[in-house]
Amino acid sequence: MSQTAHTTAATGKREILKVQDLAVSYGHIEAVKGISLSLNEGEITALVGANGAGKSTALLAISGLVKAARGQVLFNGKDLIQLSPHRIVEGGVAQVAEGRATLTTLTIAENLALGAYTRKDKAEIAKDLAWVYSLFPVLKQRADGLAGNLSGGEQQMLAIGRALMTRPKVLLLDEPSMGLAPLIIQEIFRIVQEINKTGMTILLVEQNVRQALRIAQRGYVLETGKIVLEDTGANLLGNPKVVEAYLGG
Repeated sequence: MSQTAHTTAATGKREILKVQDLAVSYGHIEAVKGISLSLNEGEITALVGANGAGKSTALLAISGLVKAARGQVLFNGKDLIQLSPHRIVEGGVAQVAEGRATLTTLTIAENLALGAYTRKDKAEIAKDLAWVYSLFPVLKQRADGLAGNLSGGEQQMLAIGRALMTRPKVLLLDEPSMGLAPLIIQEIFRIVQEINKTGMTILLVEQNVRQALRIAQRGYVLETGKIVLEDTGANLLGNPKVVEAYLGG
């Protein structure tokens, strides 16, 4: 069976992205120590753990923004590990960076237009823009305003919207709840679920373990650069080790 047609026996769902033995080093320090994980098409997969566990580094390596020391990142059977970041985006894998990274001196509309810079399908771009505005009405209301004038939660919405304008098959979300008020966090997670309902595959990296595992079909727990637990989101929420380490149990 080819890798593009590979399905996982447990769920019958197609595996769209597979990370094998991924390692990343900063100098002599190995931040990610040979991790392996897989994403099933149309599912939310959570990669959770404490600050400094290596979650963001793993995501940066998947999207080509940091160089892996070894390993493979197979997207529909094709290894992304040697591709430049813009080629990975063009291929269908987009990342929403930690800290949002909106272009504050540009308008909201200009930020969103930049998300579609590799695309030529104007009618489809217009459809996707309408969809983004339906997900985030505040962005439509303030489309001509500067991104720098948005609140933290609104900037997170803009960052997600800009990534969606690339029309990804896999969306990588790096700490989308970081620094946000509880009500805004609830709204961001609700919207992540709405995006997933369209069939989009999502890899969610989060310190907010409870929220992430609540909405994820599968989850992985990362500690000091190694995956130490792997299960369904529901099972991990009930796992005594997860409860003790991350959920105040």
